[in-house]
Amino acid sequence: MSSRESRASSISQDEINSLISKLQNLLPAESDQRALTTASASEALKEICRYIKWLQREVDDLSATISQLVASSDSIGVDADILRRLLQQ
Repeated sequence: MSSRESRASSISQDEINSLISKLQNLLPAESDQRALTTASASEALKEICRYIKWLQREVDDLSATISQLVASSDSIGVDADILRRLLQQ
């Protein structure tokens, strides 16, 4: 048995439920928390994964927008250093 299998088999159902509950609490308020509370662990994890994928797309979109702003900062008269400092805050 691999260490991963050993570790996985040592996690109790209560621990799994607790971890899923903690993940559900990270979802935005718009999510139907009541439905997730009664949903199976599998459905809850699917919803959490959908939300994480959405967040990843948002980060990608924002990164692209920021890159465009930095690239065009000279042509629009924005100081790139000021823009970078604002983004690091």
